[in-house]
Amino acid sequence: MKSYWKTSKKELLRNILITLTCLLFATVMSYMMLLLGGFTNNVGIVYVMAVVLISRYSNGYIPGVIASFISVLCVNFAFTYPFMAFNFTLEGYPITFIAMLAISIITSTTTTHLKEKSHILSEQEKLLMEAEKETMRANLLRAVSHDLRTPLTGIIGASSTYLENSQGLSNEEKTNLVANIQEDANWLLNMVENLLSVTRIRNTGAQVSKCSEPLEEVVAEALQRFHKRLPQSAVQVTVPEEFVMVPMDATLIEQVIINLLENAAYHSNSSKPISLSVDVHDGYAWFHVRDYGVGIVPERLDTLFDGYSPSQNSSGDSRKGMGIGLSICKTIVTAHDGSISAANEDEGAVFTFTLPLEEKSYE
Repeated sequence: MKSYWKTSKKELLRNILITLTCLLFATVMSYMMLLLGGFTNNVGIVYVMAVVLISRYSNGYIPGVIASFISVLCVNFAFTYPFMAFNFTLEGYPITFIAMLAISIITSTTTTHLKEKSHILSEQEKLLMEAEKETMRANLLRAVSHDLRTPLTGIIGASSTYLENSQGLSNEEKTNLVANIQEDANWLLNMVENLLSVTRIRNTGAQVSKCSEPLEEVVAEALQRFHKRLPQSAVQVTVPEEFVMVPMDATLIEQVIINLLENAAYHSNSSKPISLSVDVHDGYAWFHVRDYGVGIVPERLDTLFDGYSPSQNSSGDSRKGMGIGLSICKTIVTAHDGSISAANEDEGAVFTFTLPLEEKSYE
C-alpha cells in the first residue's frame, strides 16, 4: 500500500502549490476583513479552514503540519498588534497562539488520518470486488463445464444413433432424434448468448450502459423472443397501467426475463401458465416470475445464483442444468444496481428481481 509519508516529485510540487494557494487565499480574505471593518478576531478561523483544505487535498501529514506553523506566524505577524512585526510577549497571546497551533495540527492530522482511512477502505473494497469477480468466474467455469456437457452428450448420442442406425429407424424415431438435436442446439445457443452478455458486462468494468426504456416494450420484446424458443409455453403477464420508464440495458434485461421464464418452463414440471408480473414502488421496478410446479429444494435457495449446483433440483430436468442461466441473471441485475432472489410459494416458486427507477451516479 502506498505510504502517505513518502511522496514523489510530482506529488511534492502539487502539495506545495496547494499549500501556497490555500494560505494565500486565507491571507487575502483576512486582509479584506481587516480593511473592511478591522475584524481580526476571526482571522484564526480563516487560517484553520485553510489548514483543513490543505490537509484534505494534499498527500501526507507534512503539508498540514507545516501550514499550521505558517498560519500561526502569519496571524502573529500581519494581523496582531503591532502589525507587520512578530510579538509573542503580549499578555495572553502565547496561550492563544499555542492553542491555535494545537488546533491546527490536530485538525490537520485528523483530516489526513480520515483521508487515509478512506483510502484503505477503498482499497479493501476493490480487493473484495476482485475476490467476488474471481469467485463468480470460477462458478461460471464450473457451470459451463456442467451445463455444456449434458446437451453436447445428447447431440453426439442422437446424431451417432441416426448415422449408425438410419436404415433400421422409423420416420418417427428419426424425427424425434432430430428434434432432440435441435432442442439441445437451441439450449447451447442460449447459453452462448448468456456468456456473451456476461462478457459485455465484464469488458465495461461490471457496469452497463443504461438508458431509459419503456418497461412494457421491454417485457413484450422478451416475451416475443421467449415464445420463439418455446412456443407451447403459456405466460400470463401483468404490467403497470401507467407509462413507466426504467434506466437499463434493454437487451440484457430481456435476457434476464427470458432466462427466468425458460427456467420456469424447463424445471417447474407443471403445465400451468407461468406468471410474469411487474409493479413499481419504493423507487424500484419489481419483476416477478412465478411457476406453479414442484418448487425449489430449500437447501439450494442460498446458493441458487452461484452458477453451479452439485445436486439436481427437485424440479430439475436431468438433461439441462439451470445454474449458469441464474448466475448470468444475477450478474446482469447486480450490474444494474438491482437485486435478485428466489423463494418457494405454497405452489411452485417465484423469482424476483428489481431495477432502480433512477440511475445512480458513480462520480
